[in-house]
Amino acid sequence: MFENLSDRLEKSFKILKGQGRISEINVAETLKDVRRALLDADVNFKIAKSFTDTVKDIALGQDVLNAIKPSQLMVKIVRDELAVLMGEQATEINLKGNPSVILIAGLQGSGKTTFSGKLANYLKSKKQKHPLLVACDIYRPAAIEQLKVLGEQINVPVYTEEGSKDPVKIAKNAIKQAKKDGQNLVIIDTAGRLAIDEQMMNEIAAVKKAVDPHETLFVVDSMTGQDAVNTAKEFNDRLDFEGVVLTKLDGDTRGGAALSIRSVVNKPIKFIGSGEKMEAIDVFHPDRMADRILGMGDVVSLVEKAQEQYDQEEARKLSKKIAKNQFDYNDFISQIGQIKKMGNIKDLAGMIPGMGKMMKNVDVDDDAFKGIEAIIQSMTPEERENPKVMNGSRRKRIAKGSGNDIQEVNRLIKQFDETKKMMKMMKDGKGMAGLMSKMQGMR
Repeated sequence: MFENLSDRLEKSFKILKGQGRISEINVAETLKDVRRALLDADVNFKIAKSFTDTVKDIALGQDVLNAIKPSQLMVKIVRDELAVLMGEQATEINLKGNPSVILIAGLQGSGKTTFSGKLANYLKSKKQKHPLLVACDIYRPAAIEQLKVLGEQINVPVYTEEGSKDPVKIAKNAIKQAKKDGQNLVIIDTAGRLAIDEQMMNEIAAVKKAVDPHETLFVVDSMTGQDAVNTAKEFNDRLDFEGVVLTKLDGDTRGGAALSIRSVVNKPIKFIGSGEKMEAIDVFHPDRMADRILGMGDVVSLVEKAQEQYDQEEARKLSKKIAKNQFDYNDFISQIGQIKKMGNIKDLAGMIPGMGKMMKNVDVDDDAFKGIEAIIQSMTPEERENPKVMNGSRRKRIAKGSGNDIQEVNRLIKQFDETKKMMKMMKDGKGMAGLMSKMQGMR
């Protein structure tokens, strides 16, 4: 996400390196390169020009302290203005009403149905809501089936009226059903449409008028760049939506939509999605995204993700085992499970300052731990509970059983021993709780 833009901006700031002070000449040269980087990222030309003009005015109006290099000051100014450009602070979703009604709109193929499932799962687990998903895409039978499958995955009911050709009626009946069944959240998935399709635009406007949703979210595929921004404007003119959702941020996106859309439609980006998993949804934080674009990482989000998986009782038990030097392979695989729940490993690494650049050309997929898990699962219960019994013949048997070379098994055992030592060193910080406090201290 934003890798190319991050690289281009880094090169732009190098123009100021070695400069003793900020001057109109070196600022102009730097910002000319920044503007090119933004345009290459598919940012609207007027927005890119306005952005660099603002940065220039701020930069020339500031004195550079002896302790701060001009390039460092420029990075700080660009970071702050990028955050402003994207909305400054996160914007909460409106969950007033009983039930709260959320209408999902967007183009064909933008990921509306998948996002509807993700949002239901997110609000169910994070806000303790009882959602009902509503299938209002009467034109694509596969959309109804897709929503049913997603509903089963997250254990959320799906309201359908198969055969009905009236989305307004379906939406209104679904809200009645939600009230009857005690569900306090209704998420309406609508058909994908083109902004130029007048009939379809009239239809979704009619659905909105009939159900009067508390929130209308426009879902946009971030990989479509500037086209997405133009479409968002046309939809906003008709629907006056409350917020934007950017999907597919894990793809080869240049970032233009994220950087431009707020300025064009004057509506906040509320959520971002990356990947197909139901957990792959995040609240959009403009300030944190600005940090990530400039390679500063996002430790706050990383801590929050870790806290979501943090079990105090399990941590207490683990701390006792570490104190007694009883950390075993069962504990090791349990810790891996917690890390996997936090999300994509490469994405997580990008939240650590400096790691995003190091991980740029490293391919890390969702099965990164598959080999480790296979090796541990090939161990006997005794071997998992008592690592000291591991000898040469046992290692050969485990290698054969897990489909790995003996070198891979030896490497895992070495990793385990190093992890055990690290855990022992953290004993005073109470194991994972200590790690959590250390991470929070990095904020």
